[in-house]
Amino acid sequence: MNWASTWTHAYTGAPAQDVRQPVLLYSPGGGDPRTLGTGIAEELAGHGYVVVTLDHPGDGSEVEFPHARAGRKKVRETVFRGDPRTDPKIFRTMIDTRIADIRFMLDQLAALAAGRNPDAEGRPLPEHLGRALDLRRVGIYGHSAGGTTAAEAMYEDQRIHAAINLEGFLDHPPASSGQEGKLFPIAQYGTDRPLLLLGTDGFVHRNELERSWSAMLAHPHGCTSSRRLDHAAHGVFTDYTAIAPQLQAAGLMSAADRIKLVGANDPAVSVPPVRHHVLSFFARYLPTC
Repeated sequence: MNWASTWTHAYTGAPAQDVRQPVLLYSPGGGDPRTLGTGIAEELAGHGYVVVTLDHPGDGSEVEFPHARAGRKKVRETVFRGDPRTDPKIFRTMIDTRIADIRFMLDQLAALAAGRNPDAEGRPLPEHLGRALDLRRVGIYGHSAGGTTAAEAMYEDQRIHAAINLEGFLDHPPASSGQEGKLFPIAQYGTDRPLLLLGTDGFVHRNELERSWSAMLAHPHGCTSSRRLDHAAHGVFTDYTAIAPQLQAAGLMSAADRIKLVGANDPAVSVPPVRHHVLSFFARYLPTC
């Protein structure tokens, strides 16, 4: 599959508007590249947000570094060979590392807003980019493990003011069968900042997810809300929702696999609700100028 032939509405090196706007961070699902979130990122950018998407080294399918060095290849592939939630230690390490990546990114954005160039090779950045960042209004959203990351990163870092969890667990995997995993601090103690939990009726692990989400919603005087998309599945929050039907039409994916991945709805039906929920949430809590 030649993904390089995929059409998008984005351009490399496009100049930024010389006006400060809210900054939104995106963390993809476990083992996924950030490019699988292009559609939502473009939608948000098209409404004035500065969208920063992250690839998590060692986690994302592949991450290209500026250059190779001793002990590290130029391209680092994912270390995952299965579902990280089957191993509590791996899952904990994954989320802790992702949160560290988010905090590092916020530090680099602060340097950029201060007029410095954090690019590892000192390459010129798009015009006005630093002046486009309003770091007093920062949000985060993520899918699956990225949703876990988004919620917990907001709990741990006061620089983040709103978050969307797109079907990510808020508890650790149980140490053994029949036990319950420990809740992440945000689910255990709640939050005083806006958090949206957006899920689907077709997620195969929906019952397992319900425990930590119910704990999150049970906090009195909380700022957490939840929504559910019907006739959809876990991958509907990614670009697979537009790609999978095309793969099915080309005979490269079965109808059953397509439904399991994104649901049975046509992209014209499934894409708008996802974009609506994400955009309307940030428009309410982090409005653009």
